[in-house]
Amino acid sequence: MEAKRYTVYESPVGPLLLAGRRGALTDLRFGRRPRSGWVRDDAAFAQVRSQLDAYFRGELRRFTVKLAPEGTPFQMAAWRQLRRIPYGATITYGEQARRMGRPGAARAAGGANRENPISIIIPCHRVIGADGRLTGFGGGLGIKRHLLELEGAGEGIRG
Repeated sequence: MEAKRYTVYESPVGPLLLAGRRGALTDLRFGRRPRSGWVRDDAAFAQVRSQLDAYFRGELRRFTVKLAPEGTPFQMAAWRQLRRIPYGATITYGEQARRMGRPGAARAAGGANRENPISIIIPCHRVIGADGRLTGFGGGLGIKRHLLELEGAGEGIRG
């Protein structure tokens, strides 16, 4: 199997590890180190970097980079649903589960979101608690709030 390529993107919210294979992004993670056997290839991520730059400047609302997340069928369904949440909007975990056709699976949706390998682009930061509070986020709640405020969705968020 082809080795994953990676780079580190210095974002306004801290370093992000970008990794991928065959021209598709498989990972965008906060503060992680590359795994053994991964090959550094900064040039392979030029499009991702450009789109992240535009996103953090408030100029990009929808990413178009090719994605290849790896997960269980349930996780993949949860992540597809995340991609449908519009820029600047939030939903609850319960709503995410309902949209997946799995009412009552809010905790499972939250667990899938926790394992989201392509943060920001697969926007798990747009999911909040039923009471309007910020809950779990791999980059920390401060970064989650920052991303929501960047998108204009921070008003009315509790916690």
